[in-house]
Amino acid sequence: MPYLFLAQKNKITYLVLGGDEVVTKSLNELLKIAIEKEASDIFFMPKENCYLIKLNIAGELKFLKKIEKISGVQMINNLKYRANMMLSEHRRPQTGAMEIAEQIYGRLSSVGDFLGRESLVIRLIYQKKTEGMFFFQEQFENVVNNLQKKGLILFSGPVGSGKTTTMYHVARQLKKQVMCIEDPVEINEPSFLQLQVNEKAQMTYAELIKSALRHRPDVFIIGEIRDKETATSVINAALSGHLVISTVHAANVNGVIRRMLALGAHFEDLNQTLNLICYQRLLPTVQGESKVLFDQLFFDTPDTLDFIKNNGSNKMTMNWRMRLEKCLENQWITQQTFVKYLEG
Repeated sequence: MPYLFLAQKNKITYLVLGGDEVVTKSLNELLKIAIEKEASDIFFMPKENCYLIKLNIAGELKFLKKIEKISGVQMINNLKYRANMMLSEHRRPQTGAMEIAEQIYGRLSSVGDFLGRESLVIRLIYQKKTEGMFFFQEQFENVVNNLQKKGLILFSGPVGSGKTTTMYHVARQLKKQVMCIEDPVEINEPSFLQLQVNEKAQMTYAELIKSALRHRPDVFIIGEIRDKETATSVINAALSGHLVISTVHAANVNGVIRRMLALGAHFEDLNQTLNLICYQRLLPTVQGESKVLFDQLFFDTPDTLDFIKNNGSNKMTMNWRMRLEKCLENQWITQQTFVKYLEG
């Protein structure tokens, strides 16, 4: 099926009909390379007369190739079409999602610069086999054990550290009614009821959580706590007797508490609802794979939160360092990886 892409001639923008066979072939080749290299992101970066394509591999941005400007525009519009994004909008930010390949999903984000040149980033989300996903299986079992309680479990870590994959994996262990609210939905899971944020239709995180409570799910997965309204809604859901699993951006496990308080959460409510905080990183192994390492905080006594609030540092816990040293001792990771991730 043909698709539309934008072309300029004498500073006038036209919609040009282009066959998608060549573009699809080029995209498939690009995606194949990215997947083989286990890239977490693909960047289409506009320059004056071309596009630079770069890959984020194990946290390092690597140049892949340079393509003609018109080819870059064609590829971007092909991807936007497949991700249900507006082709006619190439300046304002947009997000979308699509299935890249079997068990591999893409989260797309586009925006135009002040010259109207559009850039695009594809976040690749891999549905990896759960066996061998973690360096220490007992860390995962700690999460599963906390799923048996009502309350709040928070995951943190930088972009691309596998938080969404982990949340879905742990929720599958319950075999209960799970409702997901995300922006956008990243992983297609038929056994879950998945809702997608659409702020233009007034379907915000807070509004969807409020509506979803009427469906009485056993478990909520909330994609991200990013503002006061969402933080309040998440805590209210946990206070109402639900298990809520969510993410929040912070530099370490102690930083999650500060972040939640900064977003307007009340200390007393956190004290009643928080069960576990997991800060996670995806570390490259010497075998060329990537595995999850957690830094975890458990709220199993009433004074735990108070102690962390008043005494928590800006550094990783000693348990993180001990686990990292164990990975190095077992020759699962290199010395370079050990040094790189020592501070989280």
